[in-house]
Amino acid sequence: MEQNDKYIRFDWAIKRLLRNKVNFGVLEGLLTVLLGKEIHILDILESEGNQQCEEDKFNRVDIKARNSEGEIIIVEVQITRELYFLERILYGVAKAITEHIELGHVYSEVKKVYSISILYFDIGKGDDYLYHGQNSFVGVHTGDLLQVTTKEKNALVRRLPSEIFPEYFLIRVNEFDKVAVTPLEEWIDYLKNGHIRPDTKAPGLAEARQKLVYYNMDKAEREAYDRHVDAIMIQNDVLDSAKFEGLVEGRMEGKIEGKIEGKIEGKLEIARTMKIDGMSIDVIAKYTGISPAEIEAL
Repeated sequence: MEQNDKYIRFDWAIKRLLRNKVNFGVLEGLLTVLLGKEIHILDILESEGNQQCEEDKFNRVDIKARNSEGEIIIVEVQITRELYFLERILYGVAKAITEHIELGHVYSEVKKVYSISILYFDIGKGDDYLYHGQNSFVGVHTGDLLQVTTKEKNALVRRLPSEIFPEYFLIRVNEFDKVAVTPLEEWIDYLKNGHIRPDTKAPGLAEARQKLVYYNMDKAEREAYDRHVDAIMIQNDVLDSAKFEGLVEGRMEGKIEGKIEGKIEGKLEIARTMKIDGMSIDVIAKYTGISPAEIEAL
């Protein structure tokens, strides 16, 4: 990668640069590719989780936006594992829904919410790098999708619950190990490796090549960014060390426990054989160290 092709990490960009209207095209590109429809961001909404110091590694909501259809889109980057992560994104969606409907408004004003989580940790077992969850009601016996009919302005309107209920996208960045061919794969390649093809046609990535160049930042910004990257690397080293130490300690404890259990089982087996051969309990206890009560129970 040439010097001028060093790009800013997405987790930094989303906190510092992509909130600026002139840079909306980058984020719109990612959302367009992910949601499968053209997205235009009208504005960035207030979000409580936009700390900007390098110590802020346990991210909350990074961007909350409203698109041209009035829908709310939550985009967040998560660097490290967080306990009850799924519960938290559920809470974030519920909070977004209630925050953006005024008291006294009818329920038809409820806006659909998309929750997009970009994860740089192992959330669990699964082979894919992209997971999508959506609310729907499926017939238990028929397997059909329920379609709700409502009346609006003297007209019958049929809606699927999926048109109203939130959608969740989990992007497991570290699970991506393919050669980037499709626009989505190109985006995941950038999220994971910081690589953007010079000839990219993926929505938003051409803008990223122009606006997220590391050397376009001034000296103070680059120093702050470098501290941010260093903090993440140190944090990951600490977590990896903790995992390794835990693994080694667990293996050692397992071996010790296994040896102890093996010795005990061996003594019990000897005592059992001696008892079958008619030897007295006192003699068995003397040579095996097993209590008379335990021998009686064999």
